[in-house]
Amino acid sequence: MPKVDGYQATQIIRQREGNERHTIIIGLTAHAMSGDRQKCLDAGMDDYISKPVDINNLTTVIQKWLTILGK
Repeated sequence: MPKVDGYQATQIIRQREGNERHTIIIGLTAHAMSGDRQKCLDAGMDDYISKPVDINNLTTVIQKWLTILGK
């Protein structure tokens, strides 16, 4: 993203949402350090996946959120 990173984009989305709705945001990052998941969650993301993306992990995370949303 040219002007903001994913953390900043998440914060902007959260500010614009208000209390009326909640967009599920799953962070996808090449960073896989021990504190990176928490950094994503602290920024307002709902979940986190590190690269390289494992299709089974991606499927599990998406299915988890679909289940939570009742879809």
